[in-house]
Amino acid sequence: MLLDLLHNFPLWASIASIFFAQIVKIPIQFIASRNFNPSLAFSTGGMPSSHSAAVTALATGVGIQQGFNSSIFAVACVFTIIVMFDSTGVRRQTGEQAIMLNILTNDFNRFVNEARDWGNKEQYQKKEELKELLGHQPIEVFFGGLTGILLTFLLYAWIY
Repeated sequence: MLLDLLHNFPLWASIASIFFAQIVKIPIQFIASRNFNPSLAFSTGGMPSSHSAAVTALATGVGIQQGFNSSIFAVACVFTIIVMFDSTGVRRQTGEQAIMLNILTNDFNRFVNEARDWGNKEQYQKKEELKELLGHQPIEVFFGGLTGILLTFLLYAWIY
């Protein structure tokens, strides 16, 4: 059973795509903003979408092994479409709402701080902001999907 898991190409192609997409976010962000941020490898959102890379790698791996006309490939494709749609839809909107809530919280805190007597104010307390980078822009999902497909074909050609 464990050996079967080790030889499950769609699974490993999907996992490899996740790691690749997460790691490649660091140099892409550096090139775009000249900001080196290694923590991007462990965060959600950003270019490319690791969710899209994972599900497209999974579907592509299933298609390669089981046939692109198989029922399990159809299931994997529908799953891929749902995940990619969710990345640009619900999760993206949640991130947009988090941005607005953070702006409102910052404005409220600034108002409260300015209204207080500055002489009696204690040490500034850190506040926890909501995670804003949850979802993906459509271009991030597209390149995440493309990453998963291309990486899966390359891995298959390299392994088999």
